[in-house]
Amino acid sequence: MATRDTRREFDEIVGRLTADYPSLTRPVRVLPRRVVRILLAVGGGLLWAGLSVLMVVAGTVGVVITCLIVGAVLAVALTTARRRRPPRSGG
Repeated sequence: MATRDTRREFDEIVGRLTADYPSLTRPVRVLPRRVVRILLAVGGGLLWAGLSVLMVVAGTVGVVITCLIVGAVLAVALTTARRRRPPRSGG
């Protein structure tokens, strides 16, 4: 019950703020999605190239570091994909 009351109060506050300050209702996007994707692709390519060089130069340590970084990137990607996926309907 307290959660509903808190949510109702929050919605009332947000409603009053957006009525008083209409600029708050506009979504603010610093960079277009396409630009962000291009930057991520270029950054990922540079990171991959750097890790490839690291594996050659540092040997086993470089391979271990590369595996750890690739695993971390995969974990972040999977977590982000799960959050964006709509929930399954039970049935």
